[in-house]
Amino acid sequence: MARLEPIKTDTMAQGTKPFRRRVFYIPGYDPIHPRRYRELYRKESADQAAISGYDITLQPKTTKGPYGWRVQGTVNGHKAQAEIEVLVWSDIVRDSMSNSIPATYAQLVRTAWAYIGSGALFRLMRLRKGPVIAALYPIVFLLGQLALACAVGWGFGRLVAAVTHPALIAVGLIPIPFILRWFKARDNKVFAYYLMHDYAFSARWNGANPPALEARMAEFATIIRAALDTECDEVLVVGHSSGAHLGVSILSDMIRAGLPAGHPPLAFLSLGQVVPMVSFLPGATRLRGDLAYLSVRDELTWVDVTAPGDGCAFALCDPVAVTGVAPPGQRWPLVLSAAFTQTLSPERWKALRWRFFRLHFQYLCAFDRPGDYDYFQITAGPQTLAARYASRAPSKSRILSPVNRYTSTA
Repeated sequence: MARLEPIKTDTMAQGTKPFRRRVFYIPGYDPIHPRRYRELYRKESADQAAISGYDITLQPKTTKGPYGWRVQGTVNGHKAQAEIEVLVWSDIVRDSMSNSIPATYAQLVRTAWAYIGSGALFRLMRLRKGPVIAALYPIVFLLGQLALACAVGWGFGRLVAAVTHPALIAVGLIPIPFILRWFKARDNKVFAYYLMHDYAFSARWNGANPPALEARMAEFATIIRAALDTECDEVLVVGHSSGAHLGVSILSDMIRAGLPAGHPPLAFLSLGQVVPMVSFLPGATRLRGDLAYLSVRDELTWVDVTAPGDGCAFALCDPVAVTGVAPPGQRWPLVLSAAFTQTLSPERWKALRWRFFRLHFQYLCAFDRPGDYDYFQITAGPQTLAARYASRAPSKSRILSPVNRYTSTA
């Protein structure tokens, strides 16, 4: 596993002046309050600091704007401070999650047709089977629940008909909704409904963004753009899971509109991206165009980090290349592996390897055998993303095959 070279002072804030960073975190499809990310950061940063031998502390945010917190970090004697803000779209996520069981099964049919009917599913399988299995999981699981409920209902109806009258076999329909509600009430253990809503969100619009999300992304672009007018040493946008492809479009819109002269370095860190799940759909022309556009820009640094151990992400798949829109002179992203099997000890890996949802968040957590990826040094350390990976070659295992059927960008 490649290790970081010692920090060079010409990439740091000089003297006693700390390195100043603005961080904007874009979550994936998550209905939870953003305080969850603050608590995760608090706990995991303390663990990583103890392992790696640096100092990091959290403080309440004192400024207006999106929900967030302040961080003070000291790495190898170099100080840094960061304002971390969460760009929230959880309300849009909650609105998309129907409470109706029949509506969820209707989503299942539409989503399956969107991916199977378009041929996207079969092309996605040529990249990584893990995230495709993750996409099929809620379909199979929900159909299994329905089949079991119907089987119980059929048996109950047969029993009632046998001891009363044959016409009363119809009472077998009565227990079915109760059984399905029982399953749904325990979905926090299996995430079948949650994942179904997640994949249905993109499938419903055939890869395009719904109007409410487009409006929110425009707000995010305004917030990030304003940070480029402040005195800081880096503006870092972090997109996790579905937040990665939102970040691609937000940053593309910002650059097209024009950035302020002499702005601080702009960086984009995409983590655990699932871009092909959207960009392979016929209607994702906006995203495909933004991928092609952002991949050649010199206004920013874009680093994409995934890991083969994350079964929910398209690990080491260059999102631009596999989508089939890589233009001549493509610069970004720099595709790197978090290499969970190397950066987590055998004991830690054994404890996590079957916790798929937890592994999808490992990028935001501590590693007990850290390599050159450290989320907390990236977000709260005294070095820009560009400087940190200036001499880093892309992963040799990255996937570049353009297997997407739909490559139109307009």
